[in-house]
Amino acid sequence: MAQPARVKYLIIGGGMTADAAIGGIRQTDPSGAIGLIGADPHPPYNRPPLSKALWKGKPLDTVWRRTDRRGVDLYLGRTAVALDPGRKQVTDDQGTIYTWEKLLLATGGTPRRLGFGGDRVIYFRTLDDYTRLRALTEQGGSEIAAALAMNNKDVVMLFPDEGIGGRRYPRDLSMFLNDFYREKGVDVRAGERIVGLEENGTKTVLKTQSGREMIVDGVVAGLGIEPNTEVASAAGLEIRDGIIVDETLRTRHPDIHAAGDVAAFHNPALGRRIRVEHEDNANTMGRAAGEAMAGEGKPYHHLPYFYSDLFELGYEAVGDLDARLETVADWKQPFREGVVYYLQRGRVRGVLLWNTWDQVEAVRRVIADPGPFRGEDLRGRLPEKA
Repeated sequence: MAQPARVKYLIIGGGMTADAAIGGIRQTDPSGAIGLIGADPHPPYNRPPLSKALWKGKPLDTVWRRTDRRGVDLYLGRTAVALDPGRKQVTDDQGTIYTWEKLLLATGGTPRRLGFGGDRVIYFRTLDDYTRLRALTEQGGSEIAAALAMNNKDVVMLFPDEGIGGRRYPRDLSMFLNDFYREKGVDVRAGERIVGLEENGTKTVLKTQSGREMIVDGVVAGLGIEPNTEVASAAGLEIRDGIIVDETLRTRHPDIHAAGDVAAFHNPALGRRIRVEHEDNANTMGRAAGEAMAGEGKPYHHLPYFYSDLFELGYEAVGDLDARLETVADWKQPFREGVVYYLQRGRVRGVLLWNTWDQVEAVRRVIADPGPFRGEDLRGRLPEKA
């Protein structure tokens, strides 16, 4: 068995949330011993550039978050397999036992899988996934499709819905995106499912539900993630679509916090518990958890935003983007610039800022406003003028 490690603060997880938490701890406690257990063999890095900036020419070394400069012991390429809250111990897959005073679970999530294809399918979540896909493109999700097409690669995009982002965007915007992607050279196959694949030398043969076959160099699957809650669940922590935390990001154990993709927290503006898988939440929630671990905790009431780049189009969004809700579109130029509001019983539950920038704080105020709103109340409301 490996030598035990004793730390004041232990973080399970090696992503952006973990690094942000270290920043929060160091703000209050410059010297307390911190240990980080990460399944990824690399130290923490920014994930968004893997599908955005790196495909536009940004150098690879811009992704690193320089966690090693903060006086942290990094235990990389390891997975926590057991948590004993009573003894305040964690055991990893190499047999090392870690004893801690404060623990953060920033375990993130695992990509959902197709159930076939094995290593032939890239689920595109890590730096190694990016490196592998880049190598494939040099040999021969909507954001990834756009990134590849912008790099002059032949891209086929298959999905079961009627339109791109059909569960998120209003139908007319979703159908516009189908045509927009086709104009950019992407072969969009809406309403199509993959049911199997076979190896053919260096190529892969995809089989679809409609009976078609396609020969491709590589396969990228974007099916979402499942939160990594197994260790927390086995330790008796409360799980409901993530690890349940209070407003200071504590679990039911007072010295165990959770943050990031894996944590389910109550948001006052939406009036319900949410779990968010985006960069803004990773950074803000991670930092808040670190501050709380170091004794400077404040209620986490932040409503995160998320964003994406789709060729020259882009958006920022806040709240619930669910195409089943009532939507009110306020286009300055149809499908090119405008705002889409998502309403439920007269309250704004989400806002899509489509090529409309610097309005995230204004959106948060609209979502927090109890209304009730009608369509005519919202048209012209955003963007707010400085």
